[in-house]
Amino acid sequence: MSSLILRRFWAVKNTTPITISSLRRLSTGQDETDLVVIGSGPGGYVAAIKAAQLGLKTICVEKSPTLGGTCLNVGCIPSKALLNNSHFYHMAKADFEHRGIDVNGVKLNLGNMMKQKETAVTQLTSGIAGLFKKNKVEHLVGHGSITSPNEVTVTKEDGSKEIVKTKNIIIATGSEPTSFPGLEFDEKTVISSTGALSLESVPPRMVVIGAGVIGLELGSVWSRLGSQVTAVEFLSHVGGLGIDGEVAKTIQRILKKQGLDFKLKTKVTSAVKTSSGIQVTIEPAAGGKQSQLECDVLLVCVGRRPYTTNLGLESVNIELDEKGRVPVNKTFQTSVPSIYAIGDCIHGPMLAHKAEDEGIICVENMLGGAGHLDYNCVPSVIYTHPEVGWVGKTEEQLKEEGIEYNVGKFPFAANSRAKTNADVDGFVKVLSDKKTDRMLGAHIIGSVAGELINEAVLALEYGASAEDVARVCHAHPTCAEAFREACLMAYCGKAINF
Repeated sequence: MSSLILRRFWAVKNTTPITISSLRRLSTGQDETDLVVIGSGPGGYVAAIKAAQLGLKTICVEKSPTLGGTCLNVGCIPSKALLNNSHFYHMAKADFEHRGIDVNGVKLNLGNMMKQKETAVTQLTSGIAGLFKKNKVEHLVGHGSITSPNEVTVTKEDGSKEIVKTKNIIIATGSEPTSFPGLEFDEKTVISSTGALSLESVPPRMVVIGAGVIGLELGSVWSRLGSQVTAVEFLSHVGGLGIDGEVAKTIQRILKKQGLDFKLKTKVTSAVKTSSGIQVTIEPAAGGKQSQLECDVLLVCVGRRPYTTNLGLESVNIELDEKGRVPVNKTFQTSVPSIYAIGDCIHGPMLAHKAEDEGIICVENMLGGAGHLDYNCVPSVIYTHPEVGWVGKTEEQLKEEGIEYNVGKFPFAANSRAKTNADVDGFVKVLSDKKTDRMLGAHIIGSVAGELINEAVLALEYGASAEDVARVCHAHPTCAEAFREACLMAYCGKAINF
Protein backbone atom coordinates (compact mmCIF):
# COMPACT_ATOMS: atom_id res chain seq x y z
CA MET A 1 0.00 0.00 0.00
CA SER A 2 2.81 2.44 0.90
CA SER A 3 4.32 2.16 -2.55
CA LEU A 4 1.11 3.02 -4.35
CA ILE A 5 1.29 6.51 -5.81
CA LEU A 6 -1.63 8.89 -5.81
CA ARG A 7 -1.22 10.50 -9.19
CA ARG A 8 -2.37 14.03 -9.85
CA PHE A 9 -5.95 14.32 -10.97
CA TRP A 10 -6.74 15.86 -14.38
CA ALA A 11 -6.78 19.47 -13.26
CA VAL A 12 -3.99 19.23 -10.69
CA LYS A 13 -0.53 20.55 -11.48
CA ASN A 14 1.56 18.86 -8.79
CA THR A 15 5.28 18.41 -9.32
CA THR A 16 5.83 16.03 -6.41
CA PRO A 17 3.76 12.82 -6.34
CA ILE A 18 1.78 12.18 -3.17
CA THR A 19 2.09 8.65 -1.80
CA ILE A 20 -0.56 6.88 0.22
CA SER A 21 1.87 6.58 3.11
CA SER A 22 2.22 10.37 3.20
CA LEU A 23 -1.52 10.90 3.47
CA ARG A 24 -3.19 11.28 6.84
CA ARG A 25 -5.07 8.08 7.64
CA LEU A 26 -8.03 9.33 9.62
CA SER A 27 -9.37 6.23 11.34
CA THR A 28 -7.57 5.01 14.46
CA GLY A 29 -9.90 2.23 15.48
CA GLN A 30 -11.68 -0.64 13.78
CA ASP A 31 -15.15 0.71 14.57
CA GLU A 32 -14.49 4.30 13.48
CA THR A 33 -15.64 5.58 10.11
CA ASP A 34 -13.45 7.99 8.20
CA LEU A 35 -16.05 9.23 5.73
CA VAL A 36 -19.79 9.13 5.21
CA VAL A 37 -21.03 10.11 1.78
CA ILE A 38 -24.71 11.09 1.63
CA GLY A 39 -25.98 10.24 -1.84
CA SER A 40 -24.86 7.65 -4.40
CA GLY A 41 -25.20 9.59 -7.65
CA PRO A 42 -22.20 10.11 -9.94
CA GLY A 43 -20.54 12.45 -7.46
CA GLY A 44 -21.33 10.41 -4.36
CA TYR A 45 -20.48 6.91 -5.54
CA VAL A 46 -17.27 8.05 -7.24
CA ALA A 47 -16.18 9.93 -4.11
CA ALA A 48 -16.93 6.88 -1.95
CA ILE A 49 -14.95 4.54 -4.19
CA LYS A 50 -12.01 6.94 -4.42
CA ALA A 51 -11.95 7.37 -0.65
CA ALA A 52 -11.94 3.60 -0.11
CA GLN A 53 -9.18 3.16 -2.67
CA LEU A 54 -7.10 5.66 -0.70
CA GLY A 55 -7.52 3.66 2.49
CA LEU A 56 -10.45 5.39 4.19
CA LYS A 57 -13.17 3.43 5.91
CA THR A 58 -16.15 4.68 3.91
CA ILE A 59 -19.93 4.44 4.15
CA CYS A 60 -22.31 5.62 1.44
CA VAL A 61 -25.88 6.42 2.49
CA GLU A 62 -28.59 6.29 -0.21
CA LYS A 63 -32.31 6.81 0.35
CA SER A 64 -33.32 4.89 -2.79
CA PRO A 65 -33.14 1.09 -2.97
CA THR A 66 -30.76 1.24 -5.95
CA LEU A 67 -27.47 3.07 -6.28
CA GLY A 68 -26.62 5.64 -8.93
CA GLY A 69 -28.86 8.55 -8.04
CA THR A 70 -30.93 10.48 -10.56
CA CYS A 71 -28.39 10.04 -13.35
CA LEU A 72 -28.42 6.26 -13.53
CA ASN A 73 -32.00 5.65 -12.45
CA VAL A 74 -34.15 8.42 -13.91
CA GLY A 75 -31.79 10.74 -15.75
CA CYS A 76 -28.76 10.48 -18.02
CA ILE A 77 -28.76 6.73 -18.55
CA PRO A 78 -32.42 5.88 -19.26
CA SER A 79 -32.83 9.01 -21.39
CA LYS A 80 -29.87 8.02 -23.56
CA ALA A 81 -31.34 4.55 -24.04
CA LEU A 82 -34.59 6.08 -25.28
CA LEU A 83 -32.77 8.62 -27.43
CA ASN A 84 -30.73 5.88 -29.08
CA ASN A 85 -33.61 3.49 -29.70
CA SER A 86 -36.06 6.18 -30.82
CA HIS A 87 -33.42 7.29 -33.33
CA PHE A 88 -33.22 3.73 -34.67
CA TYR A 89 -37.01 3.68 -34.98
CA HIS A 90 -36.99 7.00 -36.82
CA MET A 91 -34.25 5.71 -39.14
CA ALA A 92 -36.21 2.58 -39.92
CA LYS A 93 -39.34 4.60 -40.66
CA ALA A 94 -37.85 7.50 -42.60
CA ASP A 95 -34.26 6.86 -43.65
CA PHE A 96 -33.51 3.19 -44.32
CA GLU A 97 -35.07 3.23 -47.80
CA HIS A 98 -32.59 5.92 -48.87
CA ARG A 99 -29.77 3.61 -47.79
CA GLY A 100 -30.97 0.66 -49.84
CA ILE A 101 -32.69 -1.08 -46.95
CA ASP A 102 -36.33 -1.94 -47.55
CA VAL A 103 -38.23 -2.60 -44.36
CA ASN A 104 -41.97 -3.12 -44.42
CA GLY A 105 -44.42 -2.81 -41.58
CA VAL A 106 -42.14 -1.11 -39.04
CA LYS A 107 -44.02 -0.89 -35.75
CA LEU A 108 -43.21 0.58 -32.39
CA ASN A 109 -43.18 -1.80 -29.44
CA LEU A 110 -42.95 0.76 -26.65
CA GLY A 111 -43.04 -1.88 -23.94
CA ASN A 112 -39.94 -3.62 -25.30
CA MET A 113 -38.20 -0.29 -25.77
CA MET A 114 -38.81 0.47 -22.11
CA LYS A 115 -37.55 -3.00 -21.15
CA GLN A 116 -34.25 -2.37 -22.95
CA LYS A 117 -33.94 0.92 -21.09
CA GLU A 118 -34.56 -0.81 -17.76
CA THR A 119 -32.03 -3.51 -18.59
CA ALA A 120 -29.34 -0.88 -19.12
CA VAL A 121 -30.28 0.85 -15.88
CA THR A 122 -30.27 -2.39 -13.88
CA GLN A 123 -26.91 -3.48 -15.26
CA LEU A 124 -25.27 -0.17 -14.41
CA THR A 125 -26.82 0.29 -10.96
CA SER A 126 -25.94 -3.28 -9.98
CA GLY A 127 -22.49 -2.56 -11.37
CA ILE A 128 -22.03 0.17 -8.78
CA ALA A 129 -23.07 -2.27 -6.06
CA GLY A 130 -20.37 -4.59 -7.34
CA LEU A 131 -17.81 -1.79 -7.29
CA PHE A 132 -18.76 -0.97 -3.70
CA LYS A 133 -18.18 -4.58 -2.73
CA LYS A 134 -14.89 -4.73 -4.62
CA ASN A 135 -13.59 -1.55 -2.97
CA LYS A 136 -15.05 -2.31 0.48
CA VAL A 137 -17.48 0.62 0.57
CA GLU A 138 -20.32 -0.03 3.01
CA HIS A 139 -23.78 0.80 1.66
CA LEU A 140 -26.55 1.91 4.02
CA VAL A 141 -30.09 2.25 2.61
CA GLY A 142 -32.02 5.09 4.17
CA HIS A 143 -32.35 8.85 4.42
CA GLY A 144 -29.16 10.40 5.74
CA SER A 145 -29.39 13.44 8.00
CA ILE A 146 -26.50 15.31 9.62
CA THR A 147 -27.04 15.46 13.37
CA SER A 148 -23.63 16.83 14.35
CA PRO A 149 -20.38 17.75 12.56
CA ASN A 150 -19.26 14.14 13.00
CA GLU A 151 -22.52 12.22 13.01
CA VAL A 152 -25.03 11.07 10.39
CA THR A 153 -28.38 9.55 11.34
CA VAL A 154 -29.79 7.12 8.79
CA THR A 155 -33.57 6.71 8.86
CA LYS A 156 -34.52 3.40 7.26
CA GLU A 157 -37.72 2.45 5.45
CA ASP A 158 -39.16 0.74 8.53
CA GLY A 159 -38.61 3.88 10.59
CA SER A 160 -35.65 2.58 12.53
CA LYS A 161 -32.57 4.76 12.86
CA GLU A 162 -28.87 4.04 12.71
CA ILE A 163 -26.34 6.55 13.99
CA VAL A 164 -22.95 6.64 12.30
CA LYS A 165 -19.99 8.42 13.90
CA THR A 166 -17.56 9.72 11.30
CA LYS A 167 -14.52 11.94 10.88
CA ASN A 168 -15.81 13.58 7.71
CA ILE A 169 -19.04 13.93 5.71
CA ILE A 170 -19.62 14.61 2.02
CA ILE A 171 -23.02 15.90 0.94
CA ALA A 172 -23.73 14.56 -2.56
CA THR A 173 -27.51 14.67 -2.60
CA GLY A 174 -27.94 15.98 -6.14
CA SER A 175 -31.01 17.80 -7.41
CA GLU A 176 -34.69 17.33 -8.26
CA PRO A 177 -36.97 18.66 -11.01
CA THR A 178 -38.57 22.07 -10.49
CA SER A 179 -42.35 21.95 -10.83
CA PHE A 180 -44.57 24.46 -12.61
CA PRO A 181 -46.25 26.82 -10.11
CA GLY A 182 -49.76 25.69 -9.26
CA LEU A 183 -49.53 22.40 -11.14
CA GLU A 184 -48.00 19.45 -9.35
CA PHE A 185 -46.50 16.45 -11.11
CA ASP A 186 -48.70 13.39 -11.38
CA GLU A 187 -46.17 11.76 -13.77
CA LYS A 188 -49.04 10.67 -16.02
CA THR A 189 -50.27 13.79 -17.79
CA VAL A 190 -48.27 16.50 -16.00
CA ILE A 191 -44.82 15.05 -16.00
CA SER A 192 -41.23 15.80 -15.08
CA SER A 193 -38.25 14.29 -16.84
CA THR A 194 -38.80 11.24 -14.62
CA GLY A 195 -42.32 10.65 -15.94
CA ALA A 196 -41.18 11.27 -19.52
CA LEU A 197 -38.96 8.20 -19.24
CA SER A 198 -41.80 5.82 -18.47
CA LEU A 199 -44.95 6.83 -20.37
CA GLU A 200 -47.08 3.82 -21.21
CA SER A 201 -48.14 5.12 -24.62
CA VAL A 202 -47.15 7.79 -27.12
CA PRO A 203 -49.23 10.93 -26.45
CA PRO A 204 -50.78 12.40 -29.62
CA ARG A 205 -49.86 15.92 -28.45
CA MET A 206 -47.14 17.01 -26.05
CA VAL A 207 -46.21 20.48 -24.85
CA VAL A 208 -42.76 20.90 -23.35
CA ILE A 209 -42.18 23.88 -21.06
CA GLY A 210 -38.51 24.70 -21.57
CA ALA A 211 -36.35 24.07 -24.63
CA GLY A 212 -33.10 23.59 -22.74
CA VAL A 213 -31.00 20.43 -22.78
CA ILE A 214 -33.56 18.15 -21.12
CA GLY A 215 -36.50 19.61 -23.04
CA LEU A 216 -34.78 19.12 -26.40
CA GLU A 217 -33.70 15.56 -25.61
CA LEU A 218 -37.01 14.27 -24.28
CA GLY A 219 -38.98 16.28 -26.82
CA SER A 220 -36.93 14.57 -29.53
CA VAL A 221 -37.66 11.12 -28.12
CA TRP A 222 -41.43 11.51 -28.19
CA SER A 223 -41.45 13.40 -31.48
CA ARG A 224 -39.60 10.51 -33.15
CA LEU A 225 -42.06 8.04 -31.66
CA GLY A 226 -45.02 9.90 -33.14
CA SER A 227 -46.09 12.69 -30.81
CA GLN A 228 -46.76 16.22 -32.04
CA VAL A 229 -44.33 18.13 -29.80
CA THR A 230 -44.37 21.87 -29.15
CA ALA A 231 -41.60 23.36 -26.98
CA VAL A 232 -42.26 26.69 -25.26
CA GLU A 233 -39.13 28.62 -24.29
CA PHE A 234 -38.84 31.91 -22.39
CA LEU A 235 -35.41 32.69 -23.88
CA SER A 236 -34.81 33.78 -27.46
CA HIS A 237 -32.98 30.56 -28.26
CA VAL A 238 -33.00 26.83 -27.57
CA GLY A 239 -30.33 24.86 -25.69
CA GLY A 240 -30.38 26.76 -22.42
CA LEU A 241 -27.77 29.07 -20.96
CA GLY A 242 -24.18 28.77 -22.17
CA ILE A 243 -24.85 27.58 -25.71
CA ASP A 244 -23.27 29.46 -28.62
CA GLY A 245 -25.80 31.59 -30.50
CA GLU A 246 -24.99 30.24 -33.96
CA VAL A 247 -25.12 26.69 -32.66
CA ALA A 248 -28.51 27.29 -31.01
CA LYS A 249 -30.02 28.63 -34.23
CA THR A 250 -28.63 25.74 -36.24
CA ILE A 251 -29.83 22.94 -33.97
CA GLN A 252 -33.27 24.57 -33.72
CA ARG A 253 -33.54 24.64 -37.51
CA ILE A 254 -32.50 20.98 -37.76
CA LEU A 255 -34.93 19.83 -35.07
CA LYS A 256 -37.74 21.81 -36.66
CA LYS A 257 -37.14 19.85 -39.88
CA GLN A 258 -37.48 16.69 -37.80
CA GLY A 259 -40.93 17.75 -36.65
CA LEU A 260 -40.50 19.69 -33.40
CA ASP A 261 -42.28 23.04 -33.14
CA PHE A 262 -40.84 25.92 -31.11
CA LYS A 263 -42.33 29.00 -29.52
CA LEU A 264 -39.43 31.16 -28.36
CA LYS A 265 -39.54 34.31 -26.23
CA THR A 266 -42.77 32.90 -24.87
CA LYS A 267 -43.90 32.18 -21.33
CA VAL A 268 -46.51 29.83 -19.92
CA THR A 269 -48.92 31.67 -17.65
CA SER A 270 -51.16 28.76 -16.68
CA ALA A 271 -52.01 25.16 -17.38
CA VAL A 272 -55.39 23.64 -16.61
CA LYS A 273 -56.59 20.05 -16.91
CA THR A 274 -59.72 19.71 -19.04
CA SER A 275 -61.94 16.85 -20.18
CA SER A 276 -59.96 16.64 -23.44
CA GLY A 277 -56.47 17.00 -22.00
CA ILE A 278 -54.53 20.02 -20.76
CA GLN A 279 -55.01 23.63 -21.85
CA VAL A 280 -51.79 25.62 -21.70
CA THR A 281 -52.01 29.41 -21.81
CA ILE A 282 -49.02 31.24 -23.26
CA GLU A 283 -48.08 34.83 -24.00
CA PRO A 284 -45.00 36.70 -25.30
CA ALA A 285 -42.24 36.93 -22.69
CA ALA A 286 -42.35 40.72 -22.96
CA GLY A 287 -46.11 40.68 -22.46
CA GLY A 288 -48.93 40.75 -24.96
CA LYS A 289 -51.87 38.79 -26.27
CA GLN A 290 -52.47 35.39 -24.75
CA SER A 291 -53.16 32.22 -26.70
CA GLN A 292 -53.82 28.57 -25.87
CA LEU A 293 -52.18 25.27 -26.68
CA GLU A 294 -53.94 21.94 -26.21
CA CYS A 295 -52.02 18.83 -25.29
CA ASP A 296 -52.44 15.35 -23.85
CA VAL A 297 -49.22 15.43 -21.84
CA LEU A 298 -47.44 18.45 -20.39
CA LEU A 299 -43.71 17.93 -19.84
CA VAL A 300 -42.18 20.47 -17.47
CA CYS A 301 -38.46 21.08 -18.03
CA VAL A 302 -37.93 24.44 -16.36
CA GLY A 303 -34.82 23.40 -14.47
CA ARG A 304 -33.71 21.55 -11.39
CA ARG A 305 -33.16 22.60 -7.80
CA PRO A 306 -30.67 21.30 -5.24
CA TYR A 307 -32.01 18.47 -3.11
CA THR A 308 -31.34 19.40 0.51
CA THR A 309 -34.60 18.24 2.13
CA ASN A 310 -34.26 17.10 5.75
CA LEU A 311 -30.47 17.00 5.57
CA GLY A 312 -30.13 18.53 9.02
CA LEU A 313 -28.01 21.42 7.82
CA GLU A 314 -29.61 23.75 10.34
CA SER A 315 -28.33 21.51 13.17
CA VAL A 316 -24.75 22.37 12.18
CA ASN A 317 -25.48 25.98 11.20
CA ILE A 318 -24.88 25.55 7.47
CA GLU A 319 -26.94 28.16 5.62
CA LEU A 320 -27.96 27.71 1.98
CA ASP A 321 -27.35 30.44 -0.60
CA GLU A 322 -30.07 32.33 -2.48
CA LYS A 323 -30.49 29.43 -4.93
CA GLY A 324 -30.76 26.77 -2.24
CA ARG A 325 -27.21 25.52 -2.75
CA VAL A 326 -24.66 24.55 -0.12
CA PRO A 327 -21.84 27.12 -0.06
CA VAL A 328 -18.34 25.62 -0.26
CA ASN A 329 -14.76 26.87 -0.65
CA LYS A 330 -12.32 25.84 -3.38
CA THR A 331 -11.70 22.49 -1.66
CA PHE A 332 -15.47 21.81 -1.43
CA GLN A 333 -15.44 22.37 2.33
CA THR A 334 -18.49 23.98 3.92
CA SER A 335 -18.45 26.40 6.85
CA VAL A 336 -18.09 23.30 9.04
CA PRO A 337 -14.54 21.94 8.52
CA SER A 338 -15.55 18.26 8.67
CA ILE A 339 -18.42 18.62 6.18
CA TYR A 340 -17.96 18.89 2.40
CA ALA A 341 -20.39 19.15 -0.51
CA ILE A 342 -20.18 18.34 -4.23
CA GLY A 343 -22.32 18.04 -7.36
CA ASP A 344 -25.72 19.53 -8.09
CA CYS A 345 -26.22 20.82 -4.54
CA ILE A 346 -23.33 23.33 -4.89
CA HIS A 347 -22.45 26.02 -7.44
CA GLY A 348 -21.71 25.27 -11.08
CA PRO A 349 -23.45 23.35 -13.85
CA MET A 350 -25.65 20.43 -12.84
CA LEU A 351 -23.72 17.78 -14.77
CA ALA A 352 -22.83 14.22 -13.78
CA HIS A 353 -19.23 14.46 -15.01
CA LYS A 354 -18.69 17.70 -13.10
CA ALA A 355 -19.91 15.97 -9.93
CA GLU A 356 -17.59 12.99 -10.54
CA ASP A 357 -14.54 15.23 -10.85
CA GLU A 358 -15.52 17.17 -7.75
CA GLY A 359 -15.93 13.93 -5.80
CA ILE A 360 -12.42 12.73 -6.60
CA ILE A 361 -10.80 16.12 -6.02
CA CYS A 362 -12.72 16.59 -2.76
CA VAL A 363 -11.45 13.29 -1.36
CA GLU A 364 -7.88 13.95 -2.49
CA ASN A 365 -7.92 17.41 -0.92
CA MET A 366 -9.35 15.94 2.26
CA LEU A 367 -6.20 13.84 2.44
CA GLY A 368 -3.77 16.69 1.83
CA GLY A 369 -3.85 16.99 -1.94
CA ALA A 370 -4.10 20.24 -3.89
CA GLY A 371 -6.59 19.45 -6.63
CA HIS A 372 -8.84 21.92 -8.36
CA LEU A 373 -11.37 21.86 -11.18
CA ASP A 374 -11.29 24.33 -14.07
CA TYR A 375 -15.00 24.86 -14.72
CA ASN A 376 -14.20 26.47 -18.06
CA CYS A 377 -13.06 23.01 -19.17
CA VAL A 378 -16.25 21.18 -18.20
CA PRO A 379 -18.06 20.18 -21.42
CA SER A 380 -21.79 20.23 -22.12
CA VAL A 381 -23.62 17.88 -24.48
CA ILE A 382 -27.16 17.73 -25.86
CA TYR A 383 -27.86 14.15 -27.02
CA THR A 384 -30.30 14.92 -29.79
CA HIS A 385 -29.51 13.85 -33.35
CA PRO A 386 -27.34 15.48 -34.37
CA GLU A 387 -25.70 15.94 -31.00
CA VAL A 388 -24.46 19.27 -29.71
CA GLY A 389 -21.28 19.60 -27.67
CA TRP A 390 -19.40 22.63 -26.39
CA VAL A 391 -16.65 23.65 -24.01
CA GLY A 392 -15.00 26.95 -23.13
CA LYS A 393 -16.10 30.37 -24.30
CA THR A 394 -18.82 31.24 -26.80
CA GLU A 395 -18.52 34.05 -29.32
CA GLU A 396 -20.98 36.08 -27.28
CA GLN A 397 -18.88 35.73 -24.12
CA LEU A 398 -15.65 36.67 -25.89
CA LYS A 399 -17.25 39.77 -27.36
CA GLU A 400 -18.63 40.75 -23.97
CA GLU A 401 -15.19 40.30 -22.39
CA GLY A 402 -13.49 42.29 -25.14
CA ILE A 403 -11.23 39.41 -26.21
CA GLU A 404 -10.16 39.40 -29.85
CA TYR A 405 -10.46 35.96 -31.39
CA ASN A 406 -10.24 33.95 -34.59
CA VAL A 407 -12.97 31.60 -35.81
CA GLY A 408 -12.25 28.30 -37.51
CA LYS A 409 -15.35 26.58 -38.87
CA PHE A 410 -15.63 23.36 -40.82
CA PRO A 411 -18.90 21.73 -42.00
CA PHE A 412 -19.52 18.00 -41.79
CA ALA A 413 -20.85 18.25 -45.34
CA ALA A 414 -17.17 18.49 -46.36
CA ASN A 415 -16.05 15.62 -44.11
CA SER A 416 -15.51 12.27 -45.84
CA ARG A 417 -16.75 10.06 -42.99
CA ALA A 418 -19.91 12.11 -42.54
CA LYS A 419 -20.49 11.87 -46.30
CA THR A 420 -20.11 8.09 -46.33
CA ASN A 421 -22.47 7.88 -43.36
CA ALA A 422 -24.98 10.14 -45.16
CA ASP A 423 -25.13 12.11 -41.92
CA VAL A 424 -23.78 15.56 -42.72
CA ASP A 425 -25.80 17.97 -40.55
CA GLY A 426 -23.71 20.33 -38.46
CA PHE A 427 -20.22 21.76 -38.16
CA VAL A 428 -17.23 22.26 -35.88
CA LYS A 429 -16.42 25.78 -34.72
CA VAL A 430 -13.16 26.56 -32.93
CA LEU A 431 -12.43 29.90 -31.25
CA SER A 432 -8.80 30.85 -30.62
CA ASP A 433 -7.05 33.92 -29.22
CA LYS A 434 -6.21 36.33 -32.04
CA LYS A 435 -2.75 37.08 -30.60
CA THR A 436 -1.61 33.79 -29.06
CA ASP A 437 -3.72 31.23 -30.97
CA ARG A 438 -4.59 29.56 -27.65
CA MET A 439 -7.87 27.68 -27.98
CA LEU A 440 -10.65 29.47 -26.10
CA GLY A 441 -13.71 27.43 -27.00
CA ALA A 442 -15.08 24.73 -29.25
CA HIS A 443 -18.66 24.18 -30.43
CA ILE A 444 -19.82 21.14 -32.37
CA ILE A 445 -23.06 20.03 -33.98
CA GLY A 446 -22.79 16.55 -35.43
CA SER A 447 -23.73 12.90 -35.04
CA VAL A 448 -20.80 12.25 -32.70
CA ALA A 449 -20.38 15.68 -31.10
CA GLY A 450 -20.53 14.16 -27.61
CA GLU A 451 -17.43 12.11 -28.39
CA LEU A 452 -15.54 14.75 -30.38
CA ILE A 453 -15.92 17.44 -27.73
CA ASN A 454 -13.55 15.54 -25.46
CA GLU A 455 -10.63 16.27 -27.79
CA ALA A 456 -11.42 19.95 -27.39
CA VAL A 457 -11.62 19.56 -23.59
CA LEU A 458 -8.15 18.02 -23.56
CA ALA A 459 -6.80 20.84 -25.73
CA LEU A 460 -8.27 23.53 -23.46
CA GLU A 461 -7.11 21.79 -20.28
CA TYR A 462 -3.50 21.73 -21.46
CA GLY A 463 -3.54 25.20 -22.99
CA ALA A 464 -3.13 24.01 -26.58
CA SER A 465 -3.19 26.35 -29.55
CA ALA A 466 -5.35 25.74 -32.59
CA GLU A 467 -2.15 25.04 -34.50
CA ASP A 468 -1.16 22.35 -31.97
CA VAL A 469 -4.30 20.37 -32.80
CA ALA A 470 -4.09 21.10 -36.51
CA ARG A 471 -0.61 19.57 -36.63
CA VAL A 472 -1.67 16.32 -34.92
CA CYS A 473 -2.27 13.43 -37.31
CA HIS A 474 -5.90 12.28 -37.28
CA ALA A 475 -7.08 8.95 -38.67
CA HIS A 476 -8.86 9.02 -42.02
CA PRO A 477 -11.73 8.82 -42.66
CA THR A 478 -13.12 10.02 -39.32
CA CYS A 479 -15.45 12.74 -38.16
CA ALA A 480 -12.61 13.92 -35.91
CA GLU A 481 -10.86 15.27 -38.99
CA ALA A 482 -13.49 18.03 -39.04
CA PHE A 483 -12.17 19.21 -35.68
CA ARG A 484 -8.63 19.27 -37.04
CA GLU A 485 -9.74 21.21 -40.12
CA ALA A 486 -11.56 23.77 -37.96
CA CYS A 487 -8.37 24.26 -35.94
CA LEU A 488 -6.41 24.64 -39.17
CA MET A 489 -8.78 27.37 -40.32
CA ALA A 490 -8.63 29.12 -36.93
CA TYR A 491 -4.85 29.46 -36.94
CA CYS A 492 -4.07 30.10 -40.62
CA GLY A 493 -7.39 31.05 -42.14
CA LYS A 494 -7.70 28.15 -44.54
CA ALA A 495 -8.81 24.53 -44.27
CA ILE A 496 -7.64 21.87 -46.71
CA ASN A 497 -10.93 20.24 -47.64
CA PHE A 498 -13.26 23.24 -47.64
